[in-house]
Amino acid sequence: MNKFFYAKGELAKDGWDVIVDQQLPGWKHTGTRVATLSSGQIFEISADKVERLIWPLEGDGITIDYAINGAANSQHLTGRKSVFHGPADILYLSINTSIKISGSGRFIIAEAPASNSFPVKYIPASSVPVFSRGAGPASRQVHNFGDPSELAADRFIVVEIIVPAGNWSGSPAHKHDTYIPGVESNLEEIYYFESAVSKNLPAQHNIDPTGFIRGRASDEREFELMAEVRSGDVVLVPHGWHGPAMAQPGYDLYFMNVMAGPDPDRSWKITDDPSQAWIRKTWDEKDIDARLPYTAK
Repeated sequence: MNKFFYAKGELAKDGWDVIVDQQLPGWKHTGTRVATLSSGQIFEISADKVERLIWPLEGDGITIDYAINGAANSQHLTGRKSVFHGPADILYLSINTSIKISGSGRFIIAEAPASNSFPVKYIPASSVPVFSRGAGPASRQVHNFGDPSELAADRFIVVEIIVPAGNWSGSPAHKHDTYIPGVESNLEEIYYFESAVSKNLPAQHNIDPTGFIRGRASDEREFELMAEVRSGDVVLVPHGWHGPAMAQPGYDLYFMNVMAGPDPDRSWKITDDPSQAWIRKTWDEKDIDARLPYTAK
């Protein structure tokens, strides 16, 4: 694999705005889909060996009709104004589930090939864990609905991150590409980005909401990334040091992370870049950014 950044539209396929799956060269453990629903449109996914989390990005909401071993059910997920207006309702569906999605607006799916079944779980927006991580200009907001402490699943770990304008996320740079029990996980990772004028600023004209992300190799495996990111862009991190993700002044940055790998356990353990690890200690002297949390509807 030698392509790590995909601009909006490059991963469009079969009516989907984004599809990342195991048909992408070198990609094994994670996937994501994004789609925009128009009136009367339905997106369908056949039953397979993939577990999924589904939720609205923006719009009035979506309805998910699903069937597991012939048993049919339905769940409506309330939408949100944008990804910067608090969490949305979320639905976890395990392997061997056929899916039909209808409604209004845009939605996203986090995926991972899996072997074991887990119960369906509906997570209303009001129950999504929301917390702030870091401090000062390293402050960001985490929607922690797909962490092992919150969700019973087979393979993946899934979160949403909000980075207020001018702030940094993922600093110090870190990696999770070598399995060392209790020390470091081996997880490939997908970033899906959105960006907009900061909700604390007046509406603007002639805008180009952007952020940035950095990555580089941690061993002999190829990985070099310095990308300007916009809404709809995707970054793949197969291995290596990655971070920070930076929100340009004036523009808030959102990203969805889905991580999974071949480890025998489902955990997120990282190793900081030794040249940057000291940065964490500076957080002790700073407060959380006063703009957080971004939860207003």
